[in-house]
Amino acid sequence: MAAMPSTDPIIRPAVEQDEQAIRAVDHAIWSTLSEVSPKGAADAPVFDPQHRPEQYLVAELDGQVVGYIRQLQEIPLESAAHVRQIQGLGVLPQARGRGLGDALITAACDAARAVGARRMTLRVLGHNTPARRLYERNGFQVLGVLPEHFLLDGAYVDDVWMGRALD
Repeated sequence: MAAMPSTDPIIRPAVEQDEQAIRAVDHAIWSTLSEVSPKGAADAPVFDPQHRPEQYLVAELDGQVVGYIRQLQEIPLESAAHVRQIQGLGVLPQARGRGLGDALITAACDAARAVGARRMTLRVLGHNTPARRLYERNGFQVLGVLPEHFLLDGAYVDDVWMGRALD
């Protein structure tokens, strides 16, 4: 794979025209390390009534979308309006090591804070050590674990719930 250009990344809100690029990221990074859905799910439409462009931020390098993050109000109740959840984060392999994951998480937390959120949560597979390190580096702590919640490639995998304050 070719190395990405050495331009500064841009984090911006997603638009409808980013759908193909987000799908390409999902397709490139699909693995049972991070995904519980079958491989073909990465080819499904990205945007639908439950997955809207305004829930996504994308990372661009040299005008190319190389990553994304999705955050939204997890529970659609007024009593939970102060809690957001990351429900998707991906960076193309050739763009990794440039701080894009950190930048996307920071931008998602900033966007959540801007609409009054006080907490951010996420779920991550227990065996996904790189993602767990990324989240811990960004202030997330384990809130709970659902042991052996998924069966992936013949092995049971924990579902780890993590969260952090947005103060």
